[in-house]
Amino acid sequence: MAQNDGFLATIGHGTLSALLWTLSRMPFRVLYFLSDAMCFVTHRVARYRLKVVRGNLADTFPGKSRAELRRIEKEFYLNLTDYFVETVKLNHISDSEVLKRFKFEDVDVVDRLLASDKSIVCYFAHCFNWEWATSITLWSRYRDDARVEFSQVYRPLKNKWFDAYFLRLRSRFNSVSYQKRSVLRDLLRLRRDGRLAVCGFMSDQKPSHGDPTHPMLFLGRPTAMITGTETLARKLGMAAVYMDMYKLSRGHYKIKMRLLADDASVLEPMELTERYAGVLQHTIERNPAIWLWSHKRWRNPVVLPQKPLNDESGD
Repeated sequence: MAQNDGFLATIGHGTLSALLWTLSRMPFRVLYFLSDAMCFVTHRVARYRLKVVRGNLADTFPGKSRAELRRIEKEFYLNLTDYFVETVKLNHISDSEVLKRFKFEDVDVVDRLLASDKSIVCYFAHCFNWEWATSITLWSRYRDDARVEFSQVYRPLKNKWFDAYFLRLRSRFNSVSYQKRSVLRDLLRLRRDGRLAVCGFMSDQKPSHGDPTHPMLFLGRPTAMITGTETLARKLGMAAVYMDMYKLSRGHYKIKMRLLADDASVLEPMELTERYAGVLQHTIERNPAIWLWSHKRWRNPVVLPQKPLNDESGD
C-alpha cells in the first residue's frame, strides 16, 4: 500500500509539474485571462476565506462605506489570483522582462550600506507581488560580488514537493533561502567568512507559537508584531531598510527602498519594529488591496499595555 501511495504521489507530482511548466511558458495576456477566471471561482464560487477577508477589511476601515469595502475586496481577490500566475511565471521569465515589469527605486541605499561594510535586513511584507522582490539582485551593483549574499528567510511548507518548488522559484535570481530556525547561524557564518548579507524578512504575519512579539496599535487595531527581525539586526549591528511596494498596473510593480536605520544596535528596544509597522501601515493605507487580507492576522486577541498614570499628588 505504501509503495502504491508513493507511485500515485509521483504521478500526481509529475502531472502538476507538467501543468506548471506549461503555464510558465504562456504569455502574460493568457495568464491574466486565466487569472480572471480563477478570480471569479475563488471569490464568487469557492468564497475562499471570504468571511476572514470581509471581517479584516471592515474592522480595519470602519469609516469606509460598504461599496468601498467591496471594491477593495474585489481588487484583493484579483491580486491574489494574479499572484498565483505571476509566481508560476517566475519559472520561465527572462531577466529583461522582469526588469521591465518590476522596478526598484533608490537601490543605491542598499549599495551605499554595502560599500560601508554593513550587512542589511530588508523588511518586506505580504504585499503583491512579493515573490518578485528577489529580483533586487538584478538592480544592485553588488549582484556579482562574491562577498555579498542576497537571501530571504522562509518557513518550510508542510508539503515537501511545494516547498522544493517555491525554493527553486525564489532562487531564480541567484538569492538563497534561509530557514527561520537557522537564520542566525547563517548570518554568523557569513560574518566569520568576512562576507555581507542582504537578507529579506517577512515580519507582518501572525506570530507562531513562541515567537517574541511587541503589542502595539497597527492599522488602528491592537496587534502583536513579530520582533525577531529587530532582535537579529540589533544583535549583529545590521542596517535596516524597508521595501515599499507599489502596484503601478497589472503585472507592473515598483519597490522603493526606504532606510529605517544605519545601525539597528543604537536604537531603543522596539523602535525598529515600530518604524517598520509605521511604514507598512502607510503602504497598506495607500493601496489597501495590495495586502494579504485572507491571512488570519488578528485571530488571537492582543491586549495593549496600560500607560502608567502621571503622579498628580503634588508631592
